[in-house]
Amino acid sequence: MSYRALATRPLLTLAGVTVAARLPVAMAPLAVVLLVRERPGGYSIGATLAAVYVVGEVVGASVLGPRLKAVRARPALAAGLAVGALAFAGLALCAGAHPVVLGALAALAGGAPGAVPGGTRALLTSMVEESAVAKAFSADAILSYGIWAASPAVATGLALGLDPVVPMYLAAGLMAAAGAGLWALPAGWPADEGDRGGVSMARTLAAAWPLYVTGAAGLSLLALAELVLPALLEQRGVAVGWAGPLLAAYSVAAAVGAYVYGLRTWPGNPSRQSLVLLVGVSLVVAAIALVPEMLWIGVGLVVAGVCQSGVQIARSLSLKEALPKSAFAAGYSLMYASVGAGYAASAVLAGVVQSVAAPSTAILWGAGMCLGLVGVAAVGERGKLVPSGL
Repeated sequence: MSYRALATRPLLTLAGVTVAARLPVAMAPLAVVLLVRERPGGYSIGATLAAVYVVGEVVGASVLGPRLKAVRARPALAAGLAVGALAFAGLALCAGAHPVVLGALAALAGGAPGAVPGGTRALLTSMVEESAVAKAFSADAILSYGIWAASPAVATGLALGLDPVVPMYLAAGLMAAAGAGLWALPAGWPADEGDRGGVSMARTLAAAWPLYVTGAAGLSLLALAELVLPALLEQRGVAVGWAGPLLAAYSVAAAVGAYVYGLRTWPGNPSRQSLVLLVGVSLVVAAIALVPEMLWIGVGLVVAGVCQSGVQIARSLSLKEALPKSAFAAGYSLMYASVGAGYAASAVLAGVVQSVAAPSTAILWGAGMCLGLVGVAAVGERGKLVPSGL
């Protein structure tokens, strides 16, 4: 099956909803920094608001995702997007308010739509034939990396070129549009509530814990690339302005990697692929910390991007195999939460290490943490994953 076969009206509609729902999420951390940067201590306040937003995402995905009802998920997803849209609009309207007010709005903007990533992924799974799921996940990854590559430029261009509140209004409008777009899609996805064999939802989700660990490990590396790269370039005597183009190259490489992954069937099962690729990405990131020239840093980021997209797709396929249909949305939501937790943990580790050591050392510590998580997941996957027929 070719990628062109995915270009049906329902799937293109879902792609539009996905873009409208994800672009605000991708813009938000940078947009909240730009919103308050001109205040006294604005960058510190902005960093705190960005962290609060991410925490809101993690909590929202963990709490709301498992509560989605498969066959009638649409009202809950639309409500979450509507509240998120109002919260983003509130950030724009209350830009001069006390930081506590902005923090509450940021947490709501991140948390209210927390079930949407898992819900849309479950919807995508139900809208394609089983043989096309891997290719659909690849296309979804290409879309995601394109969004993440474009979001910094969109947020910065609007905030600096027009007004710092404009990205917030755009995010509000996009989330509202995504909520409206859901009504052009199926109301949910088929699920036999008895397909867990009497096992509770909590136990079903908990049995897939090694996959959530790989999710945390995967994005911990992205956090290193985004947060430590400017300091690493400065350490190497390279202009910090190169960080933007290098990260853009990473995103483009990841999109290419996602495309290539979907072209054929690869050796090994998705779980094995995910672990092997994660080890590869960890080693490449560690090498980036050691090479002295920007050219090799760029090459390393490109290789890491290609492998990272394979990790993301293989992880999604593994989760689909490990869970029954009735747990898809909850499982994808918990994966989303674990990814956010991994990003946050790596950011904290990088900050702590950089306070006492060089940026290159922080990257090495982060790569070591990722390899440790991969080891834990590998041990767990030897006997703890639930068969897909549970």
